[in-house]
Amino acid sequence: MKKPFLAFLFFSITYLAYSQEETLNKKYRPVVIAFINAVKSGNVEKLSSKIDYPLNRAYPIPPIKNKQEFMTRYHEVFDDNLVKKIINSKIATDWSDVGWRGLMLLRGELWLDTDGKLIAVNHQSKLESKEQARLINADKNSVHPSIGNFEQPVLVFETAQYRIRIDDLGQNNYRYASWPIKSKMSDKPKLILTNGKFKPDGSGGNHSYQFKSGDYLYTCFIIIIGEKDAPPAQLVISKAGKEILSQPAKKIAPQLQ
Repeated sequence: MKKPFLAFLFFSITYLAYSQEETLNKKYRPVVIAFINAVKSGNVEKLSSKIDYPLNRAYPIPPIKNKQEFMTRYHEVFDDNLVKKIINSKIATDWSDVGWRGLMLLRGELWLDTDGKLIAVNHQSKLESKEQARLINADKNSVHPSIGNFEQPVLVFETAQYRIRIDDLGQNNYRYASWPIKSKMSDKPKLILTNGKFKPDGSGGNHSYQFKSGDYLYTCFIIIIGEKDAPPAQLVISKAGKEILSQPAKKIAPQLQ
């Protein structure tokens, strides 16, 4: 199952809080060595076949969707710093297998699945950091002025009826803005809620954002690990503890240029 960039970053942090004693099972050493050698060879086309696409990047940077995009954007992700960490890594001490979650380099800088496919890179190069800042600035200028003040965009998702956007205002304060599905984010939101809280759910990356308004509780569930047909997100609204709406949602990529 695909693990988005931020979910793996979250897991990498929470995992370290519990254990730093995992080591790499010998049966996985050949796939790790093959990946290291692919990076060491400098053959980007060869490395492109070892990626589980899409390769998600820090929002709002769009994911790398296929081999062609990876070859074009390779240096955005694999800067000299990351390449050195990979090729100089020690199999016995720098790599760990973390059960069904995959194989981890150092403190979650990079993740492979147990077949040796790259599934997440939490390292961010200077190029990506600069591009992320550019996209965030463009994002601030593209939305309605009432919600143009934020520190970091978190996600945008759509249900059958609503388009919902969550932004990080800083200091663990999240904002919820929603529109009818046919509206644009440049239109004034129909509802804006602040003082939202991030709620982790286990170590697999599942989490939610909760927003209160009087007797109403708006919960945006982000599903990383779920049943086979589980949606990537779910909007649940309750009033005085009673659920009044539940809609599956799809996450959408930023449409920024």
